[in-house]
Amino acid sequence: MKINLSDSEWKLMNQLWKKSPMTITELTASLKEETSWGKNTIITMLSRLEVKGAVCYKPGIRAKQYFPTITQRDAAQAETDSFLGKVYGGSLGLMVNTMVEGQRLSQEDIAELAAILEKAGGETQ
Repeated sequence: MKINLSDSEWKLMNQLWKKSPMTITELTASLKEETSWGKNTIITMLSRLEVKGAVCYKPGIRAKQYFPTITQRDAAQAETDSFLGKVYGGSLGLMVNTMVEGQRLSQEDIAELAAILEKAGGETQ
């Protein structure tokens, strides 16, 4: 399932992935310091996320209980695929090469990439 989330939607979804279900009041309180969003903003965003199929709710005793319908891993995979497609024409190699040429990879990053490639069965040297 490919769902593209805006930066604001990621903030809200991160709250639901940390703890769910949550009510609108709980979401508003948890995001207040970071975003200053009011209740109406949260309601609008939840409506958009419902349409996208990223959240749903169950009626609660006093308020709707919202929870994610997609995993954080699936959302991250869709975001990664979208980014690679838009910026690098789908080429992971081109992205890594750009980072290497820009000297944006630390020794720790290189070691992590080598471990990932080894796990995948690739050659690291």
